[in-house]
Amino acid sequence: MARQTGIIKLKGTIGDISFYKSADGHLARYKGGVDGKRIASDPAFQRTRENGSEFGRAGKGGKVFRNAIRVLLQNAKDKRVVSRLTKILVAVTKTDAVHDRGLRTIEDGDMSTLLGFEFNVNGKLGATLFAPFAVAYDRVTGDVTLDLDPFAPTLRIAAPGGTTHYKIVMGGAELDFPNEASVFESAETGILPYDGVDTAAINLTVALTANTVLPVVQVVGVAFYQEVNGQMYPLKNGAYNALSVANVDTV
Repeated sequence: MARQTGIIKLKGTIGDISFYKSADGHLARYKGGVDGKRIASDPAFQRTRENGSEFGRAGKGGKVFRNAIRVLLQNAKDKRVVSRLTKILVAVTKTDAVHDRGLRTIEDGDMSTLLGFEFNVNGKLGATLFAPFAVAYDRVTGDVTLDLDPFAPTLRIAAPGGTTHYKIVMGGAELDFPNEASVFESAETGILPYDGVDTAAINLTVALTANTVLPVVQVVGVAFYQEVNGQMYPLKNGAYNALSVANVDTV
């Protein structure tokens, strides 16, 4: 793999070289690899087919998850969130002790592996919110909750420069990976001043489907704002907003 230089950047294929754009810039590489028909049929590539099947399942699962939490994710993600999430879902798939290799699924794996996953490496929740909080999910009622005791924002939140306000966000998602569907609800505080005065206790609750048999994932985040002439603007277009998996519950 080589980096393209110069004024003109290429996309496509010339001879045996493919030109493309990635998160690392404009790159070029030799075309290569084994013929697709051989991979699909040759017994020597059985492991390759199994790996490919599970990787594809993880990729689709990541899309289901991202689509479910899109309303929060759109302002709290980095450029590599898709590949990072796919990687961890591949790891989840490999913990499935029910199915044979190549047929393993996300929902039958250890989904607690997702705990602590940060959707934005530029603004990790673990390095942003230092106020203790409690998350909970009641599968019988479907209630998903987040509770924080009073805290002083400037002492308990590491905000980027220019922050004048912030808000706490929370969401819960039922994830139906086989049918590529989801149910999602979210709640948030109002936009609060970023100062040294203790907040009131914060309690956020959303209701999902009672007695669902689907895995449920809860996310928690912080969004930052700057007040200019009485108007609130997302700070740096949300580049430092945090969002993290705080709770995972499976049947």
